[in-house]
Amino acid sequence: MLLRSKGVDIATIALWLGIRVTQTTHIYEHADPALKEQAIARRPPRAKPGRYRPPDTLLAFLESL
Repeated sequence: MLLRSKGVDIATIALWLGIRVTQTTHIYEHADPALKEQAIARRPPRAKPGRYRPPDTLLAFLESL
C-alpha cells in the first residue's frame, strides 16, 4: 500500500510479490494505510492487550492433524 501511495507501478509490485496476475494486486490501489492503522488501534473494550496464547489443548489438536 505504501508503494502504491509513493507511485510505484502496480505491475512492479505484482512482480515483487510474485503475483502472476496483476488484477490480484489492484486491491492495493484502493487500500488506505491510515484506515488500517485506525482499525488496528481499535480493540474491544474488554480485550486484554498483548499476544494471544492458545491453550495447550488447541495446540495438541492442531499438531494431531
